[in-house]
Order: sequence, then structure tokens, then C-alpha cells
Amino acid sequence: MSLLPILRFPDPRLKKPAAPVREIDENILRLARDMAETMYEAPGIGLAAPQVDVLHRVVVIDVSDTRDELLTLINPEIVESEGKQTGEEGCLSVPGIYDRVERAERVVVRYLDLERCRKTIAADGLLAVCLQHEIEHLDGRIFVEHLSRLKQARIRAKLAKQAKITA
Repeated sequence: MSLLPILRFPDPRLKKPAAPVREIDENILRLARDMAETMYEAPGIGLAAPQVDVLHRVVVIDVSDTRDELLTLINPEIVESEGKQTGEEGCLSVPGIYDRVERAERVVVRYLDLERCRKTIAADGLLAVCLQHEIEHLDGRIFVEHLSRLKQARIRAKLAKQAKITA
């Protein structure tokens, strides 16, 4: 396994939608393992393949306190959503930035697991937020797009300043 570099907002590659996985082969299995290792090391609770510059519909999530409940979702899609919740979100592609985002309170997501089995998961709370957040990455969207243009501009400026300091 190996750590993968995480793209940083406003990298234009984050805006590209991911293609469905046609076959769960050794490359996809390796990608999922590497994404999980990268997410845990970051540390984060979710990571989508486009964040590591791979345009496949693959997501890894672990919202457990013990970091031992890894979910790997291939070609996930939200099939139901209801209610509203607003909470603070962050993103591994937008380091150090957190803001309040409105999401559905409950979602049902259909996906394939690594054994090629069709599964459905119903989620609320943090898992529902994480599922929505990561699936948006697959569609070329980032959580900051839920914020005002002024906030987006401030985030870009802050990240640009951080990049100059670390360069």
C-alpha cells in the first residue's frame, strides 16, 4: 500500500466528474486500499478518488471513533434523501477550512462493495453528511461551493497564502 497525494482546492482537476467503475479488478482494489491508507494518515473520515486525481467513482469512509469500520463504496448513488441538517464540514482537499453546510438529514445510498455485491446503506447524522460530501466529489463538486462567493474567495486567498508560506 502507498500514500497518495491529495489534490488541493482550487485545483481544476477537482471539478472533473468521475466515471463509473466498469470492473472491480486488481487496480480498483489497490486504489481502494491506498485511498483508505491515505485517508487514515491524513487524518480524515472520507476520501473520494477524484481527490487523489483518479476519475473513478470510488469512495472510502470511516466515521467510527475507533477507526475500524471502513466502508468502501464503488459507484455510489443517493437514491433517497429527506430532512435537513446543518453542520460544520471540512475537507482533506481544503485543509484547515471549516464552515457550516446544509445537507439532507437522512440518505439511502446504493453501491457495490469490493466483492462486487450490490448493497444499500441508510444513514443519518455524520455518516449521512460524509456520504453526501464524498459523492459530491465524484460529481466534481467541493463543499465550499455551498458557501457564498465571498467566502469562496477568502478561502482561495487563505490557501494561496498558506501555499506560499510552505513553498
